Order: sequence, then structure tokens, then C-alpha cells
Amino acid sequence: MAKVSVIVPVYNEEKFLNSCLESLTNQTLKDIEIIAINDGSTDSSLYVMERFLYKHKGQIRIIDSVNGGAG
Repeated sequence: MAKVSVIVPVYNEEKFLNSCLESLTNQTLKDIEIIAINDGSTDSSLYVMERFLYKHKGQIRIIDSVNGGAG
């Protein structure tokens, strides 16, 4: 079990998502779990998340859902 879990809500954020996930995966604390929740993005956000999932297996989880809106 990870010491820290970070939840990243995502909706059409392909422009910023790469730098966000890059920053999280480059933290000095390695016992971190990143949970990226795609809320029905219509851009390439899911593709960006899947690239990070492939690159950082075991550290990132993706939850893909239909658009449910905020909170």
C-alpha cells in the first residue's frame, strides 16, 4: 500500500496533463500512488494517461468513466 495517494481529476486537459503527471512521477517520494480519473474527455487526455500508465506501471491507475460532472 502506498504512503500517499494523489487523485487527479481529468476532463479535456491534454495541454496540461503531461506536465502534471510528469511532475507527480518525478517526486522524490517513490511510495506514491497516482489515480487519474478520466471524466469522459473528448480530447486526447486518455491517450496521455495511457502513455504514463505504460511508462510507470504500478504507480499509476486510470479510471475511465462517462462524463459525470464535478463532485
